[in-house]
This record gives sequence, structure tokens and C-alpha cells, in this order.
Amino acid sequence: MTKFLLAVHVLAAIIAIGPITVAASMFPAMMRRALAVPPDPQAASWARLLHRICRVYAVAGVAVPVFGLATASSLGVLTDAWLLVSMALTVAAALLLTLVVLPHQAALTAGLDAPEPPAGRAIPRLAMVTGMFNLLWAVVTVLMIVRPGSTTGA
Repeated sequence: MTKFLLAVHVLAAIIAIGPITVAASMFPAMMRRALAVPPDPQAASWARLLHRICRVYAVAGVAVPVFGLATASSLGVLTDAWLLVSMALTVAAALLLTLVVLPHQAALTAGLDAPEPPAGRAIPRLAMVTGMFNLLWAVVTVLMIVRPGSTTGA
């Protein structure tokens, strides 16, 4: 059962978190193109699509920590330091995504239809926060592979 849980956890991470990190990273550049003078006519549609990808895969991404906790429980490592740090970083990444990245993307895409387009000042901040989100996931991934203090020898 542990191998099944681990396989589902890893697949969920690849299938759900991968698209979020890519789409969220591409979003600021698309918004810059959509707000440029003259604007790229297709950039606004791409920005909306990238935001939708982030929203949909964020919901699917809930499976990653759910199966991760089930896997950790079956392995008996719920109190290991590397796992506790990974869980804290996962919570931080989820909070960044839900409280900053997705709302800013929504505001920027909604502003595309407004008579006065959104200011471009929000885009660099969104790019920075998205980079932090991606960095958190990269650290979690490394911790999952390296598992400091693990006795498995891997």
C-alpha cells in the first residue's frame, strides 16, 4: 500500500504542481504583452487561459499533500524533521498561491476588460511572488529526494 500511496503522491505532484508552476511563471510575461502599447491581440486570451490553468490545477493540487501525508503515515516518518519542514513549506506555498498569486492574476485579467487597464506596477510584484512560490516547491522537491537524516541510505 505504501508504494501505491507514494506513486499517487509523486504523480499528483507532477501532474498538478508542474502545470501551476509553469502557467504561473508565464502569466506575468503574457500580461506585459497584453498591456503593452500596442498590445499583443492574443496575449490577453493567453493570460486568461494561464490564470484558469492555475485555478484548476490548484484545486487538483490538494491531492499532493493528502497523499503525501498518507504516505508519510504509512512509512512512519510523520515526525521526521525533513518532513515537518516540507509540510511547512508546502503550507507557505499554498498560502502564497491562494492569497497572493491567484487573486492578483484574477485582478489583472479582470482589468483587461475595464475601460482603464490595470497598472503595470503589479506585474513585477506578481512575478516575484510567483518565483517565491516556485522556489518553495523546488525546496520541497529536494527535501523529498534527499531526506536529510534518512536511514534509507538513498
